[in-house]
Amino acid sequence: MWSLIAAVCGLLLCFSGAYLYLSPGLPSVESLREMRLQIPLRIYSQDDKLIAEYGEMRRSPVAFADIPPDFISALLAAEDDNFNHHHGVDPTSLLRATSELLKTGEIQTGGSTITMQVAKNFFLSSERSFSRKATEILLALQIERELTKDEILELYVNKIYLGHRAYGIEAAAQVYYGKSIRDLSLAQLAMIAGLPKAPSRYNPLVNPERSKARRDWILGRMRQLGRIDEARYKAAINEPVGASYHYQSPELYAPYVAEMARAEMVGRYGSEAYTEGFRVRVTVPSDLQNAANTAVRSGLIEYDRRHGYRGPAKQFPGQSHDEWKEELTKFASIGGLEPAIVTQVEKSGLLVLLRDGSEQAVSWESMQWARRFLGTDSLGPRPSGPADVAKVGDLIRVQPQAEGGYTFAQIPAAQSALVSLDPANGAIRALIGGFAFDQSNYNRAIQAKRQPGSSFKPFLYSAALDRGYTAASLVNDAPIVFQESGMQEAWRPKNDNNTFLGPIRLREALYKSRNLVSIRVLQSVGIDYALDYVTRFGFDRNQLPRNLSLALGTAELTPMEIATGWSVFANNGYKVAPYLIERIENRDGDTLFVANPPRVPVDDERHVEAVAKPLPAAPEEPLITGDEQEAANDEAPKVAEQVVDPRTAYIMTSMLQDVIKRGTGRRAMALERTDLAGKTGTTNDSKDSWFSGFNGNYVTTVWSGFDQPESLGRHEFGGTVALPIWMSYMGAALKDKPAYLAPEPDGIISLRVDPRSGRAAPPGTPDAYFELFKSEDTPPPMNEVEPGYNAPSSPLPADDEAAPMNLF
Repeated sequence: MWSLIAAVCGLLLCFSGAYLYLSPGLPSVESLREMRLQIPLRIYSQDDKLIAEYGEMRRSPVAFADIPPDFISALLAAEDDNFNHHHGVDPTSLLRATSELLKTGEIQTGGSTITMQVAKNFFLSSERSFSRKATEILLALQIERELTKDEILELYVNKIYLGHRAYGIEAAAQVYYGKSIRDLSLAQLAMIAGLPKAPSRYNPLVNPERSKARRDWILGRMRQLGRIDEARYKAAINEPVGASYHYQSPELYAPYVAEMARAEMVGRYGSEAYTEGFRVRVTVPSDLQNAANTAVRSGLIEYDRRHGYRGPAKQFPGQSHDEWKEELTKFASIGGLEPAIVTQVEKSGLLVLLRDGSEQAVSWESMQWARRFLGTDSLGPRPSGPADVAKVGDLIRVQPQAEGGYTFAQIPAAQSALVSLDPANGAIRALIGGFAFDQSNYNRAIQAKRQPGSSFKPFLYSAALDRGYTAASLVNDAPIVFQESGMQEAWRPKNDNNTFLGPIRLREALYKSRNLVSIRVLQSVGIDYALDYVTRFGFDRNQLPRNLSLALGTAELTPMEIATGWSVFANNGYKVAPYLIERIENRDGDTLFVANPPRVPVDDERHVEAVAKPLPAAPEEPLITGDEQEAANDEAPKVAEQVVDPRTAYIMTSMLQDVIKRGTGRRAMALERTDLAGKTGTTNDSKDSWFSGFNGNYVTTVWSGFDQPESLGRHEFGGTVALPIWMSYMGAALKDKPAYLAPEPDGIISLRVDPRSGRAAPPGTPDAYFELFKSEDTPPPMNEVEPGYNAPSSPLPADDEAAPMNLF
């Protein structure tokens, strides 16, 4: 009796001593209520489709009320069946662990309760020592005093690691079964409940037999504890494991958009962007992005096929199917094109081995384009059969078809970028930075600075319209020579077809893309005036050449910069800035930020829905920067700055419509719309292919070319490479939408004009047409012209052999 009392007193003294020694260093349990679990950054489209997830830990916290009762029963049966009755420490479990230690000399189990595991997971390391265990016990006792059982369980199930980057039971349910924890069966819940003990040992993907044995043991414990009846128990143990790896694949393929949003979030929040559970919604709707994906991929593949087959990526002749399958694991799908190894060559086509081990047929009909690539402008003879194209062991690419089957393909060598903006507020509606992000994460839409060629001319023509020119002004399309001191030879610019049309109206010069007219116009308005003027469209003056080559589009600009500049034409003269992030929410669903961009003052309902709403009141302790807080306090909608006379923008739109109706963009007439305006652009030797165009809903720029500039081909232009991509996208984006362009501003007059003189035409004038003028720039009628008048040519030097100028 006295010995027992002495032993108890000794234990109490030891425990009291440990408490006095360790308690000063114990963390505050109250901090558990404010503990912020790491939650990844998630990027969503405007219509809430997942685009990407960033962060080391896959975690989706779940509230206690949303945890299925069967899971709680399974977890307690597996980990701590006395949880609801002890006060943080289970003496029986500790004594059992002590007994095992005395018998074996090694720590077998820790005797930890769920509360003790919470203490360890949140505050302590995994070190195995008596001092750490003592600290764990003391913390568990404190936790039980300050938190409810439900709160403790909620902390535990959201914190624990359960394998394959899954932290918490909701993430584990998604990883192993592709469903929410609320939707799992009893057997699946028991499987998840068996993971905390050893996620690697009882992982159903790595050790299915061992995991099933633990699952069945847990189900047996649940039956013994009266948590389930015999019928449910038998049904559950007879259920197959059924687990497979479920990667939370994006619902929308927009990796370049996601990367831009990620970079912006890191700029705002630093490393916390990856851990604070931010939910970001971007301005890109899934339907427009899907249309852009299809347009760019199809356009590049179509261009690539025109220039022949470059041969297999690699060859693996004389190997077995198993060896081929092993080789295929080293290659990924790129832009939807799957790697495959040719296993048989037949008259009807090929038999190929895919990464999943299946063999698929590739028809001869899908291979007939594959003439041998000899050079950009040179192809081999047409193949007469599959044997002329491929051999057994060739590593090729195949393209899956929506209707089933595969076609012969190759990864395009050229690249492309597409940017589509809402001209009312600058919202990015679609963005493609290249053929495939897995192939290259270089975002050509915002990083590739290339010469825009003739797609830059509208900015200079706009400057001319504000400098006294009209769409009817005549400019001489004739040879011109410039000689500057120090030049070894004179500069003799020419039109792309090396022809000259003589005096030509400014409107016609634009839709026929006459280079010499553009040079004369720039020379007339003046380099400095033109440079100052085009900066209104958002261009950096320092990045523009201060010479006449500017007229030919030799500035190096990104597709995003070009699209932003073109939005001024689409919205009648307002400058908007492109933006991507529309809304940011925290882990609790509270709104931290809503975009409030400057926008065009419009009443049209088609734009009202696209304009971001005013910011809501900020939370008491917002996780936002000072700049965002300032924006949050400014709820008034911002009006975009008007940088160009709306009449100038309107007349330019009319001129750009003619590019499509009768100029270099005629292919776009196939869309059968009356509201499209645009301009092609092709640089020297066809190294860059551009098309920019718009209606009132979207302004879209497409660029195509090689990353290392080289010719796209002798017969390739803006109208053959970039324009088909633009048409594919805009055709889908505007499907079923009524025709819409910015409304006509006040101060516009339409007059009949004599095409030979540019003057107002009297009745009966042959070939007279209607032209748009600013009210103050209307030409006088022909009967007011002095005798001998020929044409109102633009102000030009007296001699085409111009005075020395800074040309290059």
